[in-house]
Amino acid sequence: MEDGRRILSSVVASQLDVHGKYGGVVPELASREHLRAITLVTRQAMEQAGCSYSELHAVAATEGPGLVGSLLVGLTYAKAICFSRGLPLIGVNHIEGHIHAVAMDAGNDLQFPAVALVVSGGHTHLFEMREGYLYRLLGKTRDDAAGEAYDKVAKLLGYEYPGGPVLDRLADFGDPRGVRFSKVKMKGNPLDFSFSGLKTAVLRWVEAHAMEEEITARRVLLRETPRPTMEQWIALTPKSTLDLIASFQATVIEELLSRAQAAAEEIGARSIAISGGVACNRGLRTAARRLSCPALFPTPALSTDNAAMIAAAAYPKLQRGESSPMSLRAKASLALAP
Repeated sequence: MEDGRRILSSVVASQLDVHGKYGGVVPELASREHLRAITLVTRQAMEQAGCSYSELHAVAATEGPGLVGSLLVGLTYAKAICFSRGLPLIGVNHIEGHIHAVAMDAGNDLQFPAVALVVSGGHTHLFEMREGYLYRLLGKTRDDAAGEAYDKVAKLLGYEYPGGPVLDRLADFGDPRGVRFSKVKMKGNPLDFSFSGLKTAVLRWVEAHAMEEEITARRVLLRETPRPTMEQWIALTPKSTLDLIASFQATVIEELLSRAQAAAEEIGARSIAISGGVACNRGLRTAARRLSCPALFPTPALSTDNAAMIAAAAYPKLQRGESSPMSLRAKASLALAP
């Protein structure tokens, strides 16, 4: 990364094929795959950038939140480079990385104060963001993250992992008003989220509509074909199920954007940054056009986890002369400090 915005190289080692057969991320496998890939990925990134280690000014690494085993691999590797080359180490909060994925593309369009909605398989957080990237937590999920709800509903219905992209595509063919789901009313903080009730409502709908045969057919397809095409999924999905999926997606989007809008009104926001893996969702991107202030998204490639966003988040810290001690530890949970 150069100047905090120009990406010289971005290399991602996907683990979808490793975890797909289990319907979700297996922590032990994730850390092993990180260990197997990190040297090759780092070497390839340096070669693509045409950069030598002597030209680096610092090395950034995610310190949390996340799976500790995977975080340890990256953090330990970064420490080794910094120790051997005499470079500063900069620990970055994973959630702030997602926010900077928007900032990289948005430039001056990201106007403060702003609302930052970070929504992925592991996170659903709502922040007030002010000049200098100062944050105040406004709301968060009390149970499942939005992306996690997508994956669990997809698994319940017999689709592949990750389920979000599949359900997003299938939602185009259903009626978003076909199944009525209740809106969530939060006690306490109205800007908090909850998706466990919606997930349970989908389960109850499935149980009430005798869907075992079609779900079994989709699971058989998935065993026989590692990556089914959308045409294959559509052929095994009746109209009633397409309506269920479209209604589920419409409800998730309404829950996300209604709180983002309420937060924007509360703080007088001039822009809304939406990031994280769920920011790839086409339905969410379309619906966000109705918000009262500009909604900014990263490119799809920068929406899911990547190292470029971590480097971008580290750059302002480097400019301020900030660095992390070599004793920095990986943290499964880590709040985004003001």
